[in-house]
Amino acid sequence: MLSQLLSRYWWTTLIRGVISILFGIAVITRPGISLVALTLLFGTFVLADGIANVISAIGGRNEYENWWILLLAGLAGVVVGMLTFLNPAATALILLVYIAIWAIATGILELVTAIHLRKEIEGEFWLGLAGIASIAFGVALIARPGAGVLAVLWLVAIYAFALGLILIVLAFKARSFANRVSANFRRTASPPMR
Repeated sequence: MLSQLLSRYWWTTLIRGVISILFGIAVITRPGISLVALTLLFGTFVLADGIANVISAIGGRNEYENWWILLLAGLAGVVVGMLTFLNPAATALILLVYIAIWAIATGILELVTAIHLRKEIEGEFWLGLAGIASIAFGVALIARPGAGVLAVLWLVAIYAFALGLILIVLAFKARSFANRVSANFRRTASPPMR
């Protein structure tokens, strides 16, 4: 079950949330950041996020038949992260497209995952909200490509910070779900008292 996978690897979701918040803080506190520095920072953020998703997917491939959804989200992050490192001197428009594609792809996969989770756990709303935020962010970037990445830094920072908070809430919800399941299992597995 996806809920068990998410519960067991709740710490990867927590790491993704913390990295996202750190990325948002780094962008907002460095308004004069160069395009190359922003590109490298973004590449690091997306690559780390992708690796965390790949770890969760591979770790849960035996328990969850749709583990490939998480794997696709992770691979999308790894590919976009690697593309950013291959060309750190990319123009603002190319970086904007990288960010938008990654955000939309991640958002769609998060929404699909949230739909799959709706009958398994409480709090799948947070993952769905992260998906909607990601899609809206990506669409907003594509809708205003002329603005350029440096002109929309505040939007990038706010998105990263909000996504990080949502992922952290989701991680702790998944962790509490794992603790409840574990406690219920111990209660039902223990022999009856005489």
